[in-house]
Amino acid sequence: MSTESIRVLIVDDHPMVAEGIQSILESYDEIEVVGTLGSGQAAVDQSVDLAPDVILMDLNMPGIGGLSATEIILERLPETRILILSMHDSPEYISTALSHGAKGYVLKDVPTEEIKQAIDAVMRGEQYLCTGASGSLKPKEDNAREALTGREQTILLELAQGKSNKEVAHSLDISVRTVETHRKNIKRKLGISSTAGLTRYALEHGVLQGTGVGF
Repeated sequence: MSTESIRVLIVDDHPMVAEGIQSILESYDEIEVVGTLGSGQAAVDQSVDLAPDVILMDLNMPGIGGLSATEIILERLPETRILILSMHDSPEYISTALSHGAKGYVLKDVPTEEIKQAIDAVMRGEQYLCTGASGSLKPKEDNAREALTGREQTILLELAQGKSNKEVAHSLDISVRTVETHRKNIKRKLGISSTAGLTRYALEHGVLQGTGVGF
């Protein structure tokens, strides 16, 4: 890791929590807190300009939640490491956060120095689960199908309406390569190899209900 400061962005809708974490992190010379934001939408809007190395992301926020914000930010800043901050230690929350691209999961009641340990770990390219989180995460069964994330469901809806990768990219303001990556992940998770199969899945599972799209 370089000697440059680690740029950290804190996203939490509770100002006292955000300020507390900020005061802790600013005691470390190698960490620069580039901002504290109070919503997922603000994180989506400002993350590119703030260019953080690590984002500490609250899980539950009004509007765009931490998971959706994580997915959208990583489309734009794939090198950014996102650590989810949460009060929930259930396996479902943890595995879902990791499936959305988070590099780690930290409970809000951990000792303050553990947040620094988590930042150091993800900066080394490692995954970090705090003690309470890692203890509750059970191995996934081999035959268990991964659920689609919210962003993947949005992509699936666009594709099922017959849009090309380029049209989807334009509609969602992301790159064609990002759409292709999502498409590949959707096919892998659903075990579907063709676009026709994706459309059929969308119809059978009600993804297209209420869109006014006819086939």
